[in-house]
Amino acid sequence: MPQVDSRSRLRSAAAFERATAVLPGGVNSPVRAFKAVGGSPVFVERAAGPYVFDLDGARYADLVGSWGPAIVGHAHPAVVEAVVRAAEKGISFGACCEAEAELGELIVGALPSIELVRFVNSGTEATMSALRLARAVTGRTKTVKFVGCYHGHVDSLLVAAGSGAATLGTPDSAGVPKSFAETTLLVAFNDAAAVDRLMSEHATDVAAIVVEPIAGNMGFVPPVDGFLQKLRSICDRQGSLLIFDEVMTGFRVAWGGYQNVCGVTPDITCLGKVIGGGMPVAAYGGSRDVMNHVSPLGSMYQAGTLSGSPVGMAAGTATLKLCSADGFYESLSQKSQRLADGFSRAAGSAGDALQTNACGGMFGASFSVSPVRNFEDAKACDHKRFAIFFNLMLDRGVWLPPSGYEAMFVSSAHDDEAIELILEAANHCFGEVVS
Repeated sequence: MPQVDSRSRLRSAAAFERATAVLPGGVNSPVRAFKAVGGSPVFVERAAGPYVFDLDGARYADLVGSWGPAIVGHAHPAVVEAVVRAAEKGISFGACCEAEAELGELIVGALPSIELVRFVNSGTEATMSALRLARAVTGRTKTVKFVGCYHGHVDSLLVAAGSGAATLGTPDSAGVPKSFAETTLLVAFNDAAAVDRLMSEHATDVAAIVVEPIAGNMGFVPPVDGFLQKLRSICDRQGSLLIFDEVMTGFRVAWGGYQNVCGVTPDITCLGKVIGGGMPVAAYGGSRDVMNHVSPLGSMYQAGTLSGSPVGMAAGTATLKLCSADGFYESLSQKSQRLADGFSRAAGSAGDALQTNACGGMFGASFSVSPVRNFEDAKACDHKRFAIFFNLMLDRGVWLPPSGYEAMFVSSAHDDEAIELILEAANHCFGEVVS
C-alpha cells in the first residue's frame, strides 16, 4: 500500500499560504479549510476517473467526487468532448439555446413530478427559488425545515434548533436578520409525529415543508419507513407544498432521484450537482400548475444571466446520457454497498463502533454505537475519531470528505483496483484509530 507523507505536501502548503492572502481563510467554501479534521488543506491539481492528484504529485482514490457531480468519474472523455464542442461555439450567450431544451427533456422524462423545469446555477439558488415559488403559490410565509438538513446558504434556512422538538428558528450565521430566520420552523429529521403537531399549530401559515429525502449533511441518514409518506399526507391535509431537495440525491441514488425509489411525489423538486456534470448547473421544477407561477408565465420573479449556459447544458446532457445506460445504477449501488460493508467489517475487526448506510452512488460511515437517525444523533458521533481516521486514510492515498457530517460519493469509474485500494487502507486505518 503506497503511503503519502503528509510532510511532503510542500506545494499544497505554499499554495494555501498564497490563498490566505486573497481569500477568506484561504478557501471559497468553508469545509475545504480542513478545520474539522486538522491540518492545512491539500490542493488538487487534476482529477481523472476515480482519482484526484495533488500539487505534489500524490494520487488519492476519491470518495468526494466534487461533492457529488462526478458520478461517471472525473474528466470522462464523453463529458469533456461535449464541453469542448460547446465552448468552441461560445461560452455564454445570455440567450435561448437548444441545449436547454435537450437537458430539460431528459429531466422531465426521468421525474414524473416535473412537467416544467427552470435551470439556475447552484443548489442554493434552486432552493431559494423553490421557497419563493411555494410562497407565491400558497400565499403563506413560513417554511418547515429539518434540523441538520442543509439547503444551501439561503438566509431563511441558515437556522439552528433551540430546545424541544420544534421551535422558531434563530440565525445560525452572522448577517442573517432574526426576522428572516423566524419564518422557518424547525423539527427533528425522521420525527413525523413532531411534524404533525407543528403543522397543526401553524395550519394556515406554512407554505412548504422542505426536506432532503436522504439527509446528506449529518453523515448519510435515510428516512425511516413511512416518514416521507407522512410528510406528503400532512402537506395534502394542510394545503402546504412538499419540496424535495434532491440536489445531492437527484440522479445520484437512482435514475431521476430518490422520489422514484420511495414512491413519494413532491410538489417541487430541487436538483443540482449530477445534472451539471461538474459545471455550475442546478434546477427546480414541478407540475405545470405550480411552475406556471414562475415569470414570464406568472408573477414569481427569478432570473439569471448564466442560467442555461450552453457549456453547462452540454456537460449535464452528456453525463445524464451516460447515467441512462442499462444497469448503471445497479452497478453503482453494488460498489457503494461493497465499500459500506467493507468499512463495517474493518471497523468491527478493529473494535470500532461504526454505523453505515448506502444507496445508489452514496454511502456514509459514522463513528457511533447506535444508528444515526437525526442531527442530535449525528452530533453525538465521535468526530475526533473521524478526524484521526480521515488523516490516516489521506496518508494512505484515500480522499474522504473532511468532515464527519458529510456523505461519501462513488462513481462508475471506481473499478476493482480503486475499491480494493480504499478497503485495504480502511483495514489498516481502523486499527490505528485511537481517540
